[in-house]
Amino acid sequence: MDNIQLNNSENIARTSPNKEIKMSQWLKNNLFKDWKNVLLTIVALVFSVYIIARVSKFVFTSDWGVVVNNFRLLMVGQFPVEEMWRVWTAIIIASVLLGLSWGLWRGIVGHVSITIGSVLLIFGVIPYTESSSKVYLFASVIAIAIFYFIGRKVSVLKIPTLVLWLLYIPISLGILNGFGVVEPVNSNVWGGFLLTLILASVSIICSFPIGLLLAVGRRSKLPIIKYSCIVYIEIIRGMPLIMVLFIGQLLLPMFLGGVQLDNVLRAMIAFTLFSAAYLAENIRGGLQSIPRGQFEAAQALGLNNVKLMVFVILPQALKAVIPAMVGQFISIFKDTSLVAVIGLTDFLGIAKKIAANPAYLGKYLELYIFVAFFFFIFCYLMSHVSKHLEASLGVGKR
Repeated sequence: MDNIQLNNSENIARTSPNKEIKMSQWLKNNLFKDWKNVLLTIVALVFSVYIIARVSKFVFTSDWGVVVNNFRLLMVGQFPVEEMWRVWTAIIIASVLLGLSWGLWRGIVGHVSITIGSVLLIFGVIPYTESSSKVYLFASVIAIAIFYFIGRKVSVLKIPTLVLWLLYIPISLGILNGFGVVEPVNSNVWGGFLLTLILASVSIICSFPIGLLLAVGRRSKLPIIKYSCIVYIEIIRGMPLIMVLFIGQLLLPMFLGGVQLDNVLRAMIAFTLFSAAYLAENIRGGLQSIPRGQFEAAQALGLNNVKLMVFVILPQALKAVIPAMVGQFISIFKDTSLVAVIGLTDFLGIAKKIAANPAYLGKYLELYIFVAFFFFIFCYLMSHVSKHLEASLGVGKR
């Protein structure tokens, strides 16, 4: 018996992979395996060092005063200073929800909370931020931390938190507009990153259910529904986004019988309708990927068409097209810069106007890098969440 156990131990030792590979062995196997790998490694290393050195030199030697002096303008445009409490209220509410979500679900929500909390903390620490803004920034970071611990202890808050997330955009827009009680802030003065975030958020949230209905409607057996959806999708997909924006600004009031809508609301409608058409085709691709046997199995269980679609088909179809949908959301977030052609001043539009100021001539690169940094953070967050969502749902695995 002892000999058998000894032999088994020796076999396990021989067959089990060595998990502690030395760094030198890893470098040899992956970077210096032969003369071709050695050459490629040296070229890549030299190129990387050169790029890092140039970027570091630019970052540490440039005059970032153009960003510091115009930080509030970049963030909120011409939003009145005395009304900034509305924006900060919306940010604090979002911080509370982020903290609760992190405590309740942990996982990827924690990555998002930490990233946004870090950005808020950085802007709160740097000496260039206004004193009044520092108070709100630190309050937001503290709210994330406090409600994280509350979420960990009180699990019954899951449903209320989800409901508040669904209502967050209407609540935030209501705060900006005063809920009909306080004097509203005219949307014509909304600008900068605030306008970009509002346009992207509303478009993404509202276009998803519309695109879902269009995708299902295109597969309908009723000709009037099917061909109406096909005509809408093909017409919108056949037009550039700029044309849709112009239609929203010039023709939408005519279609609504002369009802007057402000420019920001028209832009929201244009982005939503445009994004919905592309989302519909993404979701339709997911619906077509579902095997016929799934439909037949659901019908054999006695499910009607509505239950079949809601409980069996759509969950599988949406899971299959998560990358395509998130790619569309990222595209919409970046395409908000096109509102400059209809007279709105978004994040990039504000940067262009500042760069055109004679006092900041030649400082456009600093402004554009700052704008690109913010776009990167939010686009990367969406991509990062998508990747973890796919992993948790087992997308691509059998």
